[in-house]
Amino acid sequence: MSKALRVLAVVAAAVMLAAPAWAVDEVFQQTYPLQAGGTFLLTNVNGSVHVSGWDRNEVEVHAVKTALGAQRDLARVRIDVSASPNRVAVETRYPQDDGVEVYVEYRIRVPRRVQLERVATVNGLVRVANVEATGDLRAVNGNVDVFDCTGRLSAHTTNGNLRLEMRRLDDGEPVVLETINGTILLALPAGSNAELDVRTINGDFRSELPLSLQGASPLQAFRGQIGQGGSTIQIRTVNGGIRVVTLRPTI
Repeated sequence: MSKALRVLAVVAAAVMLAAPAWAVDEVFQQTYPLQAGGTFLLTNVNGSVHVSGWDRNEVEVHAVKTALGAQRDLARVRIDVSASPNRVAVETRYPQDDGVEVYVEYRIRVPRRVQLERVATVNGLVRVANVEATGDLRAVNGNVDVFDCTGRLSAHTTNGNLRLEMRRLDDGEPVVLETINGTILLALPAGSNAELDVRTINGDFRSELPLSLQGASPLQAFRGQIGQGGSTIQIRTVNGGIRVVTLRPTI
């Protein structure tokens, strides 16, 4: 073997030894009955959460646990489920004594008409699609995305963007959309009716939908009306812009 080939072989071996070894994934998959309009709750820590609606009165929970380091850490992170015909709650539980580097990614299917009491993760994306729902979506370090939904969904994150595309915005309790470091995009159909309560510090606001301002307030803090007005949408950012746009296939 030439000197150059020997050097390459040594470098390749060193890279292989230095690279983190990912443990074999552990899959959790179960299905639980849940009536249409029932309540679903999920809390996670490290990993993304994807929720989508389907035409069945049941919840399908598909989770993949992945450990960075010791494979035995997989068993130390539990997925606890509490299920009844009108409420399904899923919780990721980590050991209290010390940290383990385990990531859990969820892909959930719920009845299309559902109450999302709380869908939350700390480090990861929260994405909800194709549901008729009310509820609360939360991340800390990650985006929150909502696509092809109707109802009233609030969304919160600290370091991430919010993107909500609503086919219909129903009347009801105030919707709250807030992030600290990130942008907010809210897409609504033409002809929507809502009251906006907007606050931003280091960002701007733009709206494609006709907006009537209430008073001569600066664009960083104001109240306004879309269409004929209606239920309130509170929109808050610290570092990031706010966009209200007309829902269309290209958004």
